[in-house]
Amino acid sequence: MKYLKFLLVGIFFGIVLVKSEAVSWYRIYEMFRFESFHMYGIIGSAIATGVLLLQLARVFKLNSLEKEQLQVPKKDKGFTRYILGGLIFGLGWALSGACPGPMYILIGTGAFSILIVIASAIFGTYVYGILKDKLPH
Repeated sequence: MKYLKFLLVGIFFGIVLVKSEAVSWYRIYEMFRFESFHMYGIIGSAIATGVLLLQLARVFKLNSLEKEQLQVPKKDKGFTRYILGGLIFGLGWALSGACPGPMYILIGTGAFSILIVIASAIFGTYVYGILKDKLPH
């Protein structure tokens, strides 16, 4: 019962993504071919909303569920790893037609072939965990 509110928000978020066509393979295809602004508008509005809400949390000194002040952790500097990681992520997104969050939403829409993509993503994460110490970070 403790996590019911998170489940309900997740279901609502999934419905919003399906209705806005953010999980549509055709919309993602259009985005990667620079044929439509639809997905860029969704992503841009999500970034703007996140920045605004983080600024409001800082101004009003809002706390997390653990009663700690909300903070964005500092990231290590490094241009190459972000470019390579972004390219790998984008390639997987373009090939599968889904990024990690919507993959689970697609199961709810009945696209069970996405289970192959989810299994591949989990396997790739496992392989990265094994090779992480050997990679240049």
